[in-house]
Amino acid sequence: MRKLKVSKIWIPAFLLAVVMAGCSDSDKSTGGATSPLTPPTVVSVTPAGGTTGVCQGVVVTATFSKAMNPATINTTTFTLAAGTTAVLGTVSIDSTDMVATFTPTNPLVVNTQYTATITTGARDQFGNGLAQPFVWMFTTATTACPGPVALGTACGFGILAGSTVTNSPIVTGTTTHVTGNVGVSPGTAITGYPPGTATGAFFTGVGSAAGPAQGDLTTAYNAAAGAANTGGTLTGDIGGQTKAPGVYTATTTLGITGNLTLDGSTNPNGIWIFQVGSALTTAAGAPGTPASQVLLINGAKAHNVFWQIGSSATLGTYSLFQGTIMAQASITLTTGATLNGRALARTGAVTTDSNAVNVPPCP
Repeated sequence: MRKLKVSKIWIPAFLLAVVMAGCSDSDKSTGGATSPLTPPTVVSVTPAGGTTGVCQGVVVTATFSKAMNPATINTTTFTLAAGTTAVLGTVSIDSTDMVATFTPTNPLVVNTQYTATITTGARDQFGNGLAQPFVWMFTTATTACPGPVALGTACGFGILAGSTVTNSPIVTGTTTHVTGNVGVSPGTAITGYPPGTATGAFFTGVGSAAGPAQGDLTTAYNAAAGAANTGGTLTGDIGGQTKAPGVYTATTTLGITGNLTLDGSTNPNGIWIFQVGSALTTAAGAPGTPASQVLLINGAKAHNVFWQIGSSATLGTYSLFQGTIMAQASITLTTGATLNGRALARTGAVTTDSNAVNVPPCP
């Protein structure tokens, strides 16, 4: 009877010990993505696998599931090749030790498929390597992506018109402020400044700095209009869409309702050129609730965005817009609209109303 009692006591105690051993140290479990025993994985890459039309100045990135050992993230474990030809470049990892970047020494070749590889030599901070190599491919654009549009002396102008510049503030307590020059040529009329203000100077007439700026604007406008299309034809309204660097064409009018996102992940120094056959119009909203926004993500910069408009551009009330507008005729910034760029009109007027015009650095 005594042996039976011992057995009855020992069996439950053994089972309890097994359960406690399994739960005593969660860090040793392989069940979690960040566990010390779990191999790292690649959770996202740019350009994404299968992407086409990639600009030649692209940088290639890979994001890991956990912090990596920086000493194992190098040109041996992170490679890029065109067929069997290795691409020369440098490899770095960000401050979180989770995002690795391969930066080619020279621009990539047009119309070429590239293969990026992360080998099993890439290890996390516990010494675990990838379970297997991670490989993906992308293809560069068939023609060279454009460089920045040279604005010349027009670069210093936040507002440049052909006929008149008019500011008509109707929102009590607010007015237009331009971080740059304001000019008109061949016209000579600038009205509404003050109460409108500018950090730069005011220029009127062909004999002023506005005259040469108009000449440089014409050159820039023609260069943008003549850039080869690399991104395809746009729909009538591009709100809700995301665009990588490239040259895009709208054969007639173009609208933006909602958010247009310009994504610099494939090339933070990439250039966007939007060729619009006639008019550009962005949707009107209300204070605090814009109905139209152009958003820049992953390193995209306002000074690399250009809008070549065949007739006139109108930014809706309280909208947010990015880039340099080069319009053949007129540009209207309605109440409360914000422009991180330039409003440059070749022949017509530029009209503002309680707007912020923030001039980016020259490209």
